[in-house]
Amino acid sequence: FLSCQAQAAVMLPRGKGAIVNIASMSGSIVNRGLLQAHYNASKAGVIHLSKSLAMEWADKGLRVNCISPGYTATPMNSRPEVAEQVKIFEQTTPMGRMASVDEMVGPAVFLVSQASSFCTGVDLLVDGGFVCW
Repeated sequence: FLSCQAQAAVMLPRGKGAIVNIASMSGSIVNRGLLQAHYNASKAGVIHLSKSLAMEWADKGLRVNCISPGYTATPMNSRPEVAEQVKIFEQTTPMGRMASVDEMVGPAVFLVSQASSFCTGVDLLVDGGFVCW
């Protein structure tokens, strides 16, 4: 919220701008077998904050969207003690693998570009089809 306010303070006087927040697919689903209610609730909050701010600022020329990554390969999940969980993530993702961090760049560029000039309040799921299950 504070980051969005700071960005809006610069963009609103200009009458245009685009903010992209980072949520998670866990804001839209409950991950089977993972005890992370606090995480899921916080990511759902980011999604709803993005939608709410999108509506508050749409008539002022500011767009607010968010990206919800699915399971993503990071140093945190490359540790040996989580190898079995990573296999489950890969097996249960329809595309059969986890995303790379780089695969979030294209969606972010899209959401701040003119190609998405009529998109606001969007939660763009970049999850390899996971939430379709």
